[in-house]
Amino acid sequence: MRFAKTSIIIMAAIAVVFGLGSVSYAFHEGGVGRCEGCHDMHNSKSTGMLLKGTDTSSTCLSCHAAADTAPNGYHVMTYPVPGAGIPPANMGPGGDFAWLGKTYTWIGRSGKTSTEKGDSHGHNIIAADYGMVTDATNSGTAPGGTFPSSQFACISCHDQHGTARRLNDGTYSRDGGPIIASGSYASSPIPPVGEAVGTYRLLRGSMNDRNPGNTNYATPALAFAPDSYNRSESYTQTRVAFGDRMSDFCGACHTNHHTTNVKYHPQGVSIRSTVAGNYNAYIASGNMGGSSASSYLSLVPFEEGATTDIATLQTHAVSDNSVLAGPDAASQVMCLSCHRGHASAFPAMARWNNESELITFEHSYAGTDAPNAEASNANFARGRLVAEMAAGYYNKPATDFATFQRSLCNKCHAKD
Repeated sequence: MRFAKTSIIIMAAIAVVFGLGSVSYAFHEGGVGRCEGCHDMHNSKSTGMLLKGTDTSSTCLSCHAAADTAPNGYHVMTYPVPGAGIPPANMGPGGDFAWLGKTYTWIGRSGKTSTEKGDSHGHNIIAADYGMVTDATNSGTAPGGTFPSSQFACISCHDQHGTARRLNDGTYSRDGGPIIASGSYASSPIPPVGEAVGTYRLLRGSMNDRNPGNTNYATPALAFAPDSYNRSESYTQTRVAFGDRMSDFCGACHTNHHTTNVKYHPQGVSIRSTVAGNYNAYIASGNMGGSSASSYLSLVPFEEGATTDIATLQTHAVSDNSVLAGPDAASQVMCLSCHRGHASAFPAMARWNNESELITFEHSYAGTDAPNAEASNANFARGRLVAEMAAGYYNKPATDFATFQRSLCNKCHAKD
């Protein structure tokens, strides 16, 4: 009997360790992972920090980058960067950093050669092992701010040690109980009193360890991703449920973009009833026949606001189109309403192509190989094949838009 009991215990331990049981653990799981996952005590590649990569971002990408051919879990970079005409594979909400390695050149109407540099497509983190260097255009500081570009890394936005945590009452702290799970997902638990979960995507907050170059972070942003989030949207949308404070977070680096100066688009503020009405009615260019029950568009997300309770917000993080409700007057526009957090297929890491008057042409995306002559026009295709342009929209069918679809600024402003 003693042997049988011991065997059961051993098998149960093996099941947990190798993920065979009902409980599985991600590396971070809302907080700091095992030290040896990032650090090498005796043969590190970095100086001073004992990192497995040459620098902090290279260490992060050693797990979060791979030679993917399809969206793959927690990966945020397709590496090596795909060749000409082949789009990066990953379609997580933040975007694929490989777009930074995609520079496009074409000859426009004037006969002059135009170039769209890869570094315009997103946040240029420093990751020497992956060929990522300082943004050549903004080599000094972040646009609209003072954060030094030469220090920009994954850990500028994410806390690799996961010290910030959300407590049972929804407040944030550096302590107040152990982190028991990730706080990023629709399935994340509400922690019991005396315990905690991590912040959304380990985003930094004012209670995190000091970060080189910037210490002025607001309380962590509140948001939840569906459990299935890095995926094509060819059939259903991926809805990240944003609650509040995302623009405050971005404003820690892009200070001048987050003022009341009329030169900048408002963010982190209520959209009010007129814009909410436009968003909910807008289906596509020339079609204002929509309703608030089904108006959500993942290419133009919004914050639901501080009044939405956490449990309700989590139910809105879906990838099966079961929640498509649009905003109300209290919902908020945020930086991520128009931009992706990592990188996108388009300049300024925009969620759609703002460099062209039209997005679709006779229900086709632009591209040098498009069957429609207008869609293949170099000024619209901007050096891309249709597959690359479609990947920029996460493979949403072009037929979801108008025959001739204009900018998605119109989702809120309805000027088309």
